[in-house]
Amino acid sequence: MPGVSISTVLQLVVALGLLNVWLLRRGRATSYRGGGSKTLKEEFAAYGLPDGAFYVVGALKVLSAAALIAGIWFPALVLPAAAVVAVLMVGALVMHVKVKDPAIKSLPAFLMLLMSGDLCALALL
Repeated sequence: MPGVSISTVLQLVVALGLLNVWLLRRGRATSYRGGGSKTLKEEFAAYGLPDGAFYVVGALKVLSAAALIAGIWFPALVLPAAAVVAVLMVGALVMHVKVKDPAIKSLPAFLMLLMSGDLCALALL
């Protein structure tokens, strides 16, 4: 059996992380929620974002996660999906700064940005 590539591992880590947050934990409090929010929807409100942003960002993240998983078999999907995730993670970092969160709350978004950036670089090689 051939070895698993670093790209495949990153694709799965990013995709499963996004799906965990948006499908399993969106209604649960975590220590990384911005602005003292208890749920993901409250977090978007704490950032001063309109309700529609919650649904647009959620759809983009879930679709990007699905594309990263499908990218294991269809590599052309990896670059656009990882690029969308990278842009969204930059936005998440900006929102954490906006509400003056401690740096530790930005750690998941920062790590996802690094991994999705790596995926973009690997896809371009």
